[in-house]
Amino acid sequence: MSDKNQSNAAEESRLGALGYKQELSRVLSKFDSFSVAFTYLSPMVGIYSLFVLGVGAGGPRYIWLMLIPVIGMYFVALIFGELGSHYPVSGALYQYSKFTVSKKYGWWVGWFYLMALLVTVAAVDTGVVPYLSAILNSWFGMSIDPSKHSTIMVMTLALLAVQTLLNITGAKVMGRIASFGSYVEIFGTFGIAIILAAAGFNHGFGFLFSSEGAETVGTNTLGVSFGGNWWTGAALVAVLAHAFIFYGFESAGDVAEETKDASKQVPKAMRQALLVGAFTSFVLVAALLLATPSDPKGYATATSFAGGIPYILSTAISSSFLRDILLLAVVFAFFSCGSSILGASSRMLFSYARDGAVPAAKMVSKVSPKFHTPVNALLLGALVPFIFTLLVNITPSKDIKIGFFTYPANVSALLSLVSFGVSGIYLAFMLTVLGALIARTRGWKADGHFTLGSKGMIVNIIALVYLVVMFINLVIPTGLASPRGALFNLDWVTLVVMLVIAALGGIVYAIAQPGKKSS
Repeated sequence: MSDKNQSNAAEESRLGALGYKQELSRVLSKFDSFSVAFTYLSPMVGIYSLFVLGVGAGGPRYIWLMLIPVIGMYFVALIFGELGSHYPVSGALYQYSKFTVSKKYGWWVGWFYLMALLVTVAAVDTGVVPYLSAILNSWFGMSIDPSKHSTIMVMTLALLAVQTLLNITGAKVMGRIASFGSYVEIFGTFGIAIILAAAGFNHGFGFLFSSEGAETVGTNTLGVSFGGNWWTGAALVAVLAHAFIFYGFESAGDVAEETKDASKQVPKAMRQALLVGAFTSFVLVAALLLATPSDPKGYATATSFAGGIPYILSTAISSSFLRDILLLAVVFAFFSCGSSILGASSRMLFSYARDGAVPAAKMVSKVSPKFHTPVNALLLGALVPFIFTLLVNITPSKDIKIGFFTYPANVSALLSLVSFGVSGIYLAFMLTVLGALIARTRGWKADGHFTLGSKGMIVNIIALVYLVVMFINLVIPTGLASPRGALFNLDWVTLVVMLVIAALGGIVYAIAQPGKKSS
C-alpha cells in the first residue's frame, strides 16, 4: 500500500473510531488546507474593510497593536490545532466542544459559530459590491450605484450562486479557488507594497510610531473623542481593526474530512495561515500608512471613510490600468474569501445534520454521489446569507427607542447583524477553548499527531484569557456617542442581536431535539 493510501486509511480509521464513515472525498492537499484557512482570514479583505477604522481611531501607530491579536490568536491556534489533530472531523468547533464537554454544549458552541459564519458570508459578499461596481463602471462605461439596495442584492445573489455552484462541484474545486486566492492575496499585499514603495513613500519609518493626534477629537479624522487618551482610549478601539482580521484559520478543521493526512496537516495549516496572514498584513498596512499624503488635508481624507485605501492608491499610482489590476485582485480576494467561508459553513451544517442535530437532518446531510459534497448543506448555506442580505432594506431614518436601548438612525439591520459576525466568532472561540480547559481538568489527553504535552494547560489558560478580554472589548456597551458605539458595536445592539440569535437557537434546538438523535 502506498504512503498516500496508508495515510487515507489511517484517517478513515480515526474517523470511524469517532463514529463516522468517510463520505466526503479526501482530496485536499497540504497547500489546499492552508489556502482555505488563509483565504478565509484574508488579509486583503480585512485590511480593505478595516484600515480606516484602525488608522482613524488610533493613528499610524495602530499597526503595532497587531501584535496583540496575533499573539493571542496564536495560542488559540495551538489549542485548536491539538483538538483538530485529535478530532479531525468536519464541523470543527462543534465537534471539538461536543467531544470535550457534552453534546448539548457542543451544539450551542456550533450554533453561535455557524450563525457567525453565515453572517460573515453575507458581509463579505456585500462588501465586494463597491469594488466590483468600480471595475464594471471603469471597463464597460456603466453607472452602477453600489449604495443602492437593489445593486447590493443582485450582485450578492450572483456571487452566492457562482460560489455555491463551484463548491458543489467538489472539494478539489474549492481547494483550487482557495489556492489561487492565496496567490492573489500574496500579490495583492506584497504587490501593492512594492508598487507604493516604487512610487515613493511620503513618510519615514518613524511615522509608524506617531498617533497624528488621533486621541484628540479636534484632530481625529473620524470625529470621535478619546479624551486625549491613546492607550486607555484610542488603542482599545483601534485594536479591533486587527481583531476582526485574525481568525478564519480554524476553517482548516472544518474541511478536515476532505484533507489528506488531516491529523498532521490541519494543525500546521491553522498556524501557518495565521502567521503568513500576520506578516502579509503588516507589510500591506505599513506600506499604506507610509503612502498616505503628508499634507494635513490629504492625510485626513486618506484616513477617513470618505477616502481610505482607494484614495491612497489614486494619489500614489497614476496608471489607471495598474489601479484596475489591483482592484481586480481585491475583488477576487473577496470572492475566494466568501467561497472558503461558504465551504466551511456548509461542512458545519453537514456535521450537524449527520448527527441529526438540525431540522430536516436527513435532507441537509445528503452527499452528492457524483461530487461527494454536501449539496443541500451548500444550498442552505447560500440561502441564509442571501436572506440576511435582504435586511439591508430595513434602515430606519430616525432613532428608535426599544426598551433600554436605542437603535440608531441610518443603520441597516444588515449592518447590525454584521456586528455580530465578529463577536459571534469570538464567543464560539471562547466557549471552545473553555471546553478544552474543562476537558483537561477532567483528565483529557490529546493523542493526535500534534499535542501540546505538559504545556497544554498554560497555553489553554492564556488563550482563554485573551479571548475573554477581547470579547469584552468587542461587546461592552459604552453609548452610541462613544467611539466604540459609533464605529462598531452600536452600544447595546450587538449584545441584543446575540440574544436574538440565542433565542432563535433555542427554537431550532427544541424542534431538532438533538439530544435524542445525535450519535
